[in-house]
Formats: sequence, C-alpha cells, structure tokens
Amino acid sequence: PTDPPSPQEHGLDFERLLDASAYKERFRQDMIRWGEEKRRADPGFFCRAAVEGALQPVWVVSDTRRLSDVEWFRDAYGDVVQTVRVVATEETRKRRNWVFVTGVDDAESECGLDQGVAFDWVITNDGDEAALGEQLEELVQSLHRSL
Repeated sequence: PTDPPSPQEHGLDFERLLDASAYKERFRQDMIRWGEEKRRADPGFFCRAAVEGALQPVWVVSDTRRLSDVEWFRDAYGDVVQTVRVVATEETRKRRNWVFVTGVDDAESECGLDQGVAFDWVITNDGDEAALGEQLEELVQSLHRSL
C-alpha cells in the first residue's frame, strides 16, 4: 500500500489488527509510518485520544511506546501518573511466537521506552501465573491506597 493505513481511514479489520496474525504483519510497517506522521504533526495526538472522555479515578493507558508519551502524561497529570513496564525474557517471547523483524522490532514504536524511563513498576510475565498474580495484586493494592 502507498498510504499508511489506519483502520478508520482505510477500511481495515480492526479486530484482526489486534492479534499476532499475518493480516496484522502485512500492515504493521505502514501502521507505524502512519502513527509517526500523526506524531510529527501533533506529539500529543494519541495521548489525548487515550484519555478523551475518561472519568474514572484510575485509568490504565496501555501500550504507550515512546518517551514523548510518558512525558505527555507526566506533564498533564503530574505525580499521580504511575508507569508500569511488563517484561518477558526473549526466550519466553519466542515461545509465544515472537520473531524479531529488522526495521520493525528495532524501531522507536517497539523499543522507544527501553531507555530513559524510570518505571514505577516492572512486572515480569514469563508464564508463572502465581508470580504474575502476586505482582499485579501488589500494584492494585498500591493504587487503592493512593485513591
């Protein structure tokens, strides 16, 4: 495709873009390019879209990918922002069918937060459900205490 696709602008199947299918991979680089164009024009475009209409006392904004996203939320909401990074070993990721793609997995959209962010929480998700549950429970309890 010549134009970077967005689901709304290009009639793509949004649900299929959410999984790890070949369908998503076919459009992945174009989606990244489209997102970069939007960010260049307006760095807060996606951040504002994420919080539009949100009224809950706690929000989970998943999948921020760039330092500029984290900085936007910290600038807009200050000390109430809690950053959470979920990590898994490369071995675990490969077991989950992840395959490194040059030009995609080394792009800012995939590794823009690998450096430069002091995360408030780091959650390890290597397949140990009990360990994951304990970490998430600790995070939830901390959020409850801060309300």
